[in-house]
Amino acid sequence: MSELENDLVVLTDEDGGEHEFRVLEIIEVEGNNYAILQPAATEDDEAIILRIEEDEDGNEVLVDIDDDDEWEKVAETYDTLLFDELDEDK
Repeated sequence: MSELENDLVVLTDEDGGEHEFRVLEIIEVEGNNYAILQPAATEDDEAIILRIEEDEDGNEVLVDIDDDDEWEKVAETYDTLLFDELDEDK
């Protein structure tokens, strides 16, 4: 399990601005782990997906997904998990 799960993370944008996100879910797709994040300052359903990697010191870091196919696979997996959870709640 990732140490990010059930946490708040602060991401810095390219202008140096800091933004706080809630970690909604950590999922594994094709051997890679991904964090599904939602801005903490809003109740909007918008979420972002970042891949979890390790830096040279063994610390978890979040990186953008540049490959559209990879992003789609992760988004589809998350949607499936979300719909399965909704079905279980009925």
